[in-house]
Amino acid sequence: MHPGTGSTARAGTAAAAVDAATAEGRAALVAYLPVGYPDVDGSIAAAKAAVAGGADVVELGLPYSDPTMDGATIQRAAEVCLANRTRPADVLRAVEEVASTGAAVLVMTYWPPVDRYGVRRWAQDLAAAGGAGLITPDLIPDEAGEWLRASDEHDLEHVFLVAPSSTDARLATTASACRGFVYAASLMGVTGTRATVGAGAAELVRRTRAAGAERVCVGLGVSTPAQATEVAQYADGVIVGSAFVQRLLDADSPAAGARAVGELAEQLAAGVRTRP
Repeated sequence: MHPGTGSTARAGTAAAAVDAATAEGRAALVAYLPVGYPDVDGSIAAAKAAVAGGADVVELGLPYSDPTMDGATIQRAAEVCLANRTRPADVLRAVEEVASTGAAVLVMTYWPPVDRYGVRRWAQDLAAAGGAGLITPDLIPDEAGEWLRASDEHDLEHVFLVAPSSTDARLATTASACRGFVYAASLMGVTGTRATVGAGAAELVRRTRAAGAERVCVGLGVSTPAQATEVAQYADGVIVGSAFVQRLLDADSPAAGARAVGELAEQLAAGVRTRP
């Protein structure tokens, strides 16, 4: 049987991290940070600070020149990453170092860089680095056959996205293809901090669970502890990206950026544990 989002998770996976949070009566905190901002070492330090602050899962972004899902904040950081000539090898080094903390580490990447690197080679190297798997915002399950085969061969998780516009049939297809969790985009649009989380997020989680997904994590628009508390009432995990990246952009040094990331992680970790 294909291991989907409801399968028993081994240690070190995003699924195991989400399950552990659920067992504690809370949602998991998932932190996104791009590799290469302000530089590779600085991004690794920031990711480790997020874990120390309470992040259960870390998404490490592989910089790409055409980030269709990313809002202005993450694009600003990605431009610096690309100018710094951040490469897949740097991302794999970051995965290895962050995974050494014990946190589950996913790489979030658009598909062309993986395709260029070589799908089977990428799966092998990611697994060797201790990575849990991939989040692929521009790859749908129908077109992911090569990745599904390679990732399953190396026991990696594959996380696909659903959105409020997804049909019930698409939700079912995605839920069955995911291994780890389903990434529910709370609204139609790009990432970024917002005053409110998408009004349809709770309904999307309900529909995705009804379609067969056991673990559903919500992202896009979550940036404050109050929003984390709100989303934690109905989602298995709360995904935060732009708010972390903004802390790095605002910092006057890599060390200050890492401290700011750690402080925000502490606040958000408290948020996902709060029961209103």
